[in-house]
Amino acid sequence: MTKKTKPSPALDDGAEFDAPAADRNLASARTRRMRLRAAWMYFIEEMTQNEIAQQLGVGRVTVVRLLSDARDRHEVKFSIESGLSECVRLERELEKRFGLREAIVVPMLGPDADPSKSIGAATGLYLSNFVRAGMKIGVGWGRTLHESLRYIHESPLADMSVVSLLGGITRVKRSNPSEFAWRFSSLFQAECYLLPAPAIVDTPQTRQSLIERCGLGEGFERAKSLDAVLISVGNLEPTGTAYRDGFVSDALRRSMIQNGAVGEVLFHYFDAQGKLIDHPIHDCVMAIPTSTLQRVSQRIIASGGLDKAPAMLGALRLVKPTVLVTDEAAASRILELDAA
Repeated sequence: MTKKTKPSPALDDGAEFDAPAADRNLASARTRRMRLRAAWMYFIEEMTQNEIAQQLGVGRVTVVRLLSDARDRHEVKFSIESGLSECVRLERELEKRFGLREAIVVPMLGPDADPSKSIGAATGLYLSNFVRAGMKIGVGWGRTLHESLRYIHESPLADMSVVSLLGGITRVKRSNPSEFAWRFSSLFQAECYLLPAPAIVDTPQTRQSLIERCGLGEGFERAKSLDAVLISVGNLEPTGTAYRDGFVSDALRRSMIQNGAVGEVLFHYFDAQGKLIDHPIHDCVMAIPTSTLQRVSQRIIASGGLDKAPAMLGALRLVKPTVLVTDEAAASRILELDAA
């Protein structure tokens, strides 16, 4: 009797045949996006194959295969035949404008669609390919980041550690920074280091005492040696998570707006130019300072929505991320605001 063998998986599938269907779909989507980006750079921007390989972080042979596959699939004729071509254009413009190593722009399913689900899916897929054994990664929180958990490939990684960049929330309705850090680390069976304190304390003296006398200084020191950070961006709309659930008072929100704030990262409030607002709350926030975030080699921002575009532009100027994951509506608006 002849023994049946499984066919070898194609390069653009990027997954084994015995992998779950969801994993194969995510891997296939990632490879398709790589093909489109390679085709855009080669045919539209007229970059060399070596330049494309360096930009995408792959070998030249892989670029040749990506371009060949794009032609074989009729994704490239005289132009890129794909509904995602506009997203690719936005990605390249964001990368050039803000010095990003990579931008990931997801299409909107409709004008009223919630972008956090699509951005979360793209973020989860990106992280599944990004994290490595031995990596030390700091994480923030937010609805988009929580959405990403469903799309991250669960895989134990040796010597990996996860650090929460923000203290916890005492009144929880939907999500908590500590919970996200814990769930994220569990996917990789990684060590998890939390900041066991409220995200915002009552006085600067309390904050200083917690750091110096209660062991929280270790977390702040650990953050100085991170390999990567994953954060989201908050705006100052009343519908924002922190304000909707009453964690931060509406009076403080209005005060920040009057002082010129457009958004916040880990409750560090900044203006449209990416400058931190001079406000007493920053001396009461139990969070890793933005100056520490700026020194981490890999800085990933995942956030979106048209209403968040001004806040995201400020965050781009403040944090200077290496990777941005957002939606096409926010991407277009960010570029318009920056040009203006």
